[in-house]
Amino acid sequence: MNTIWIVLPILIVLMFQLGIELDRASFAGVIRRPAAVAAGLVGQLLLLPLIAFGVALAFRLPPVYFMGLILIACCPGGSSSNVFSMLAKGDVALSVTLTALSSLITLFTIPLVMGFAARFVSVHADTVIDLPAGKLLMQNIVLLFLPMAAGGLFRRRWPVAARHVHTLLGRMAFPALMLLAALFFIQYADAIVRNFRVLGFSAAALILLAMFAGALLSRSLRLGRAVRRTIVIEVGMQNAAQAIAIATSPLIFDNGEMAIPAIVYALLMNVILLSYLKLIRPATA
Repeated sequence: MNTIWIVLPILIVLMFQLGIELDRASFAGVIRRPAAVAAGLVGQLLLLPLIAFGVALAFRLPPVYFMGLILIACCPGGSSSNVFSMLAKGDVALSVTLTALSSLITLFTIPLVMGFAARFVSVHADTVIDLPAGKLLMQNIVLLFLPMAAGGLFRRRWPVAARHVHTLLGRMAFPALMLLAALFFIQYADAIVRNFRVLGFSAAALILLAMFAGALLSRSLRLGRAVRRTIVIEVGMQNAAQAIAIATSPLIFDNGEMAIPAIVYALLMNVILLSYLKLIRPATA
């Protein structure tokens, strides 16, 4: 069974939930705090993919995992980053703004980055990887932009019902993602176990280096502590569901193994960010 049929409804629900969270105040933050928003977007959309290229080369990942690691790195921020930002006593409004903006911007940057990665692999690994950029853009619009827009319209038309729906979807999201991870592990158990060491180390290195880069960037701009914590979390937390949808989609790569780095990244991402929350707890007390 292709996991795309499981990840599609999960991704659509996550983006609909994000759309419900959005309001004018979320995007007004771009004008009020351009430095904080710029730092978060640069960290996530520029530094993270660059670090992923370096990590993938350093660990000499096979072409399919090379592409998978780049893919998770160029996806937008994960919706759970808002919860982690709240637990870290960060800037939740900034987190929502960054997640929404990265989800919109990556509609166009994912085809560009993945197109470059495919050409790089073709030249240096003698492996031809076809990327139908137009289909990738259309799938991103259908799975990301349209559900977000529908969520925003739903909130505007029925604000009270939207709050209840948002709460309900928030409770369903994490169990659904865990179900997806479990089914994916069962289907690709041999490949995951066989490559877990190299993929685990490369994913952990990517997450830690990205979080360090986010902290360094925000500190160099002299941003406040709450903003710095939010940027660290946003840069480290990615939308694994979207990476899996792109990798396994029959319209694009149709390659389940390419999604394995996203699953490993998602598991380690939560462990590392929970450890980060524990580490900064004395400072928040």
